[in-house]
Amino acid sequence: MARFGVHPAHPAHPINNRLTLQLIVAAGLILFFIYVRLRLSVEHPGKSQHLAEMVFEYVEGQAVDIMQHGYEPYLSYATVIGVFILLCNLMGLLPGIETPTASPVVPLGLAILTFIYYNMHGLWKQGPISYFKHFLGPVWWMTPLMLPMEIVSHLARVLSLTVRLYANMFASDLLTLVFFSLFPIGLPIIFLGLHFAVAVIQSYVFMLLTLIYLTQAVSHDEAEL
Repeated sequence: MARFGVHPAHPAHPINNRLTLQLIVAAGLILFFIYVRLRLSVEHPGKSQHLAEMVFEYVEGQAVDIMQHGYEPYLSYATVIGVFILLCNLMGLLPGIETPTASPVVPLGLAILTFIYYNMHGLWKQGPISYFKHFLGPVWWMTPLMLPMEIVSHLARVLSLTVRLYANMFASDLLTLVFFSLFPIGLPIIFLGLHFAVAVIQSYVFMLLTLIYLTQAVSHDEAEL
């Protein structure tokens, strides 16, 4: 694998590929969004605007199906997290480039960010007292049982998001590498197609679960989270 960057203050400790690729993806997305915003047009939309609108409308459609209403404030995060993960996943299709999300550190960071995001909005939307009531169960005498179960359940979401994304992308990378080593021509193309499919599905699942967790966090009903 190629080494992309060297830390300017510590040349003996180069910036690892995972961080470098994430920074490249993040910078690319920022530049793309700026470009689309500067060329925004109602009468003559360009290809980049069509692409941005297509992605946004797709995520909006998923949000409508899941959240029904009040989804607008969360569309930006859901869209960015989905597109960011998709681009990181697709990095593995480039020769000699490792998939950033095939390392557990990257999915873990994204899972922790999502965990903080939906809990923060739940607290803000419902207020601390109403939000924490969901952790206590429907009746007071169930609180000693429900509280630890709900806490563990929420923390398990971080593990679930991390392991699902990491395990699938790591397995896809490993499978592609093995078959490229055994059959350098022809057959590996099938596994590149499989990697592409896994990359799309896993970014979609992460985005979908983000919307589901947000729905449960900001809901005002008395259902359990």
